[in-house]
Amino acid sequence: MPTIYRLLTEDDTSAFCHKISLALSKGWALHGAPSIAFDPVRGVMRAAQAVTKDIDTDYHPDMKLGEQ
Repeated sequence: MPTIYRLLTEDDTSAFCHKISLALSKGWALHGAPSIAFDPVRGVMRAAQAVTKDIDTDYHPDMKLGEQ
């Protein structure tokens, strides 16, 4: 069973939490700790979280990971 990987990013707002919560509700699992960094160009904090998911089909680079 292949495992697929995504890195979800967003400004550090509730939108980021909603993005992660949606992924978790679709069967994705947190992978590692979240990261946060300042974007000096935009003047905002950015957050990132890796997630993984086991899938029943072969991985292909053309697949839309968010639809898995």
